[in-house]
Amino acid sequence: MSSTDIQANETPREKSRKEKMLAGVYRGAGKVVCEEVPVPEIGEGEVLFRVAACGICGTDIKKIAHGFVAPPQIFGHELAGTVVEVGRGVRRFKPGDRVVSFHHVPCEKCFYCERKLFSQCAQYKKVGLTAGFTPNGGGFGQYVRAMPWIVERGMLAIPPGITFEEATFIEPVNVAAKAVWKARVSDGEFTVIVGQGPIGMLLTGLCKLKGAEVITTDPLAGRRAASLRLGATDSFDPASDDVAAVVRERTQGRGADVVLLAAPNPELVTQALGMARAGGRVLLFAHNDPVMKIEFPAAAVGIEEKEILGSYSASITEQQEYAGIVFDRKLPLAELVSDCFPTERIADALALAAKPANDTLKVVITHL
Repeated sequence: MSSTDIQANETPREKSRKEKMLAGVYRGAGKVVCEEVPVPEIGEGEVLFRVAACGICGTDIKKIAHGFVAPPQIFGHELAGTVVEVGRGVRRFKPGDRVVSFHHVPCEKCFYCERKLFSQCAQYKKVGLTAGFTPNGGGFGQYVRAMPWIVERGMLAIPPGITFEEATFIEPVNVAAKAVWKARVSDGEFTVIVGQGPIGMLLTGLCKLKGAEVITTDPLAGRRAASLRLGATDSFDPASDDVAAVVRERTQGRGADVVLLAAPNPELVTQALGMARAGGRVLLFAHNDPVMKIEFPAAAVGIEEKEILGSYSASITEQQEYAGIVFDRKLPLAELVSDCFPTERIADALALAAKPANDTLKVVITHL
């Protein structure tokens, strides 16, 4: 048998052992390098898919900038692509299917899952997507291996007509929608969203879908303009506008029903409590730095009965409902993708996402 015949009879897995792919590999604090690494191998119940697009998340930026995790790793969890290989026993997907995938899936049976605190579930803390090294999403690589529990409950088919770039919003929309649910935003409530980065803009659009009146803040004019397109009544520059005075004026002096913080500055917590009415809610979305300390006036909670809430990661029980927001185009998500970078320029993409220009909205890696 000739070498050509041997190659022609190789299984997909045998080929994958020999193949290499490009990936942005985290090599330590502040350092992600485009390298050639092995294509992941899959086993029973697993799926290998070719990543077409992966959004850059603020959590990725924090981990990279501060070195919160040990290298080497391949980040990227807002990803969509095409199935290229399925392991034995996989029935839900086949090669050629266009899919989007979560990287965490809870057990749905434990104490925390019963209370919809999915991110506290022990199973949820096990990352089920990898492009190599310690599993951490893998979307910054060209191929990703999905483990069995993700294949069973964490992957969704992308409907015809929806682009890969739009599909990358499935996970962040779910995460933002869970935050809106936890903040109990309802029809007619006056809501302030501080920060109009990618998640802040999603919070704006989702609160508007709930029927809330929304005003927003951001130092970048381009993001304030995008905020208005997503349904904000007004958007203000926190450096030059007295947002607290605007809130008092528009609420007969009471303050906002809800304030959502989508910017990580710890000083914003006190400002948000000052903008919230007595009995109002303040939700901390961006304050997930493990070393950050926050101070605030105790009377705001102990006397004025204001609530401080937190929200982290996605909700599996609303997975289909929140995916419908993307697939039914209830928000203009395609307009939020301002910059696409190929794999080779991942360092440039991360730098722009970390320090956005005036017109930077969502930055996406596209693996060509």
